[in-house]
Amino acid sequence: MENILKKAAWLNEAMPYMQKYHNKTVVVKYGGSAMLNEELKSSVMRDITLLSAIGINVVLVHGGGPEINSMLARLGKEAVFIDGLRYTDAETAEVVAMVLAGKVNKGLVALIHSNKGRAIGLCGVDAGMITAERIERETDLGFVGIVSEVDPACISMAIDRGYIPVVATIGADKSGQVYNINADTAAAAIAGAMQAEKFITMTDVAGVLADQSDESSLISEIKTEDVPELIARGVIAGGMIPKVESCVTAINEGLKEAAIIDGRIEHSILIELFSDRGNGTLLRKYHQLK
Repeated sequence: MENILKKAAWLNEAMPYMQKYHNKTVVVKYGGSAMLNEELKSSVMRDITLLSAIGINVVLVHGGGPEINSMLARLGKEAVFIDGLRYTDAETAEVVAMVLAGKVNKGLVALIHSNKGRAIGLCGVDAGMITAERIERETDLGFVGIVSEVDPACISMAIDRGYIPVVATIGADKSGQVYNINADTAAAAIAGAMQAEKFITMTDVAGVLADQSDESSLISEIKTEDVPELIARGVIAGGMIPKVESCVTAINEGLKEAAIIDGRIEHSILIELFSDRGNGTLLRKYHQLK
């Protein structure tokens, strides 16, 4: 009886949030431990299926760095990173497209279907979804791109037909050259183009920490206006910078809120969406935090 009462209490707490997100779009950038741990992966796909079943339009956007590294190793090719970005020569670009739009993407689609969901695999090249441009830097990164434009028509079409779009983050320029695109950046651009209700990015820490060595120092809410100062002070540093900046980008493009959540926790997406406490760090503009 006690467990039943706990479940009833949870449903009572979750109901207003279910109503808030019903028939709204939520973009989830999927990665980190939740992508490598098979139990967590299955749990995330079940949760994504549940969100779709209760009327939330979920767009699942993924990368696949470890799988790319594994394939490169099998081919006898070393993975090279410059300032945290993968150097992508022509051969690596082919591997990235094959692994992301093929193995990883179709594996996630199959897993959603095994949980009685309906999903369709897409990549940024499909229907010209993501138009990319080569990143121009003093140090050449090869075929690494930035998003110049997003046309979400094929994502909207999939949602309208009852499918969960699962999107691999490669794009192409107007000549058809394919580029490797940072998954956080691409997911934020898609969220902005879809005018999503919320953008969620999964990571391997509790969220943004005031003290990098202490996960109990989690900062639960951040005003987007304070982000430059937090970066300058080193509070937001390393790999957390592109995640936070992608959230700020999405909010600046019209989203109400974005969250960086701990993907190591089972049901982390449900906790973030359907509970008063949330999970991780929530980013909003100043006037939305009043």
